[in-house]
Amino acid sequence: MARGRNYNDGVIQAVILAGGRGERLRPLTDNVPKPMVPVHGRPYLAYQLDELKRQGIADVVLLTGYLGETIENYFGDGTASGMRLRYSREPSPLGTGGALKLAEPLLAEDFLLIYGDSYLPIRYAEAIERLRATEAEALVVALENTPAVVDVPNNMALGADGFVARYEKGAGAAAGLTHVEAGVLVLTRRLVRRIPAGRVVSLEQEFFPQLIAARQLAAFATTRRFYDIGTPSRLKEIEAVLQ
Repeated sequence: MARGRNYNDGVIQAVILAGGRGERLRPLTDNVPKPMVPVHGRPYLAYQLDELKRQGIADVVLLTGYLGETIENYFGDGTASGMRLRYSREPSPLGTGGALKLAEPLLAEDFLLIYGDSYLPIRYAEAIERLRATEAEALVVALENTPAVVDVPNNMALGADGFVARYEKGAGAAAGLTHVEAGVLVLTRRLVRRIPAGRVVSLEQEFFPQLIAARQLAAFATTRRFYDIGTPSRLKEIEAVLQ
């Protein structure tokens, strides 16, 4: 069983949510999970791992689910690429919070959480440093989206103190929402400890409101746009980026 690291040991762990089915990408995802959809002949997930390694992040936990063995068989333990890859596979969909709870024994004291269908190559160490400076339980990377640079509806407003003031996913054009969640978070194990075990838990729906109310959801604002592979048109966009 892996033990958590201290905040000050200088090592960054990344956790990737890689259990998505990718219904909107069918038939590409009939036989592979969404993160394994090919981009220029390579699984999309390989590009995420490349970026992590480029930034010196070699300890990665992959949260798999649908056809998870495909990911595990392809990447193995990461030795061949100079990384350490470990896996936690959901027996059935547990939501973002539930998947993290299942993987709790593998998690460091703080860690990056990256959505397995998104691409945002910011300097991850800066986001980690921001969380540690605030001593909050969680941090969300927020893309400034006014005027819109992505076609995802704004879902956040940030306060002058650098914390998230509002989070309203699906609110559409609600007044005052200026940012959008960009697919990268930094979380702490003390937050994961509070997630109930054995049930489906949405981190965003169940815990974000609590964190905001307690001033425990910090923000890392960026103007660098993110990409994702959620739809065929977005997949074509990212193919142009990942040359």
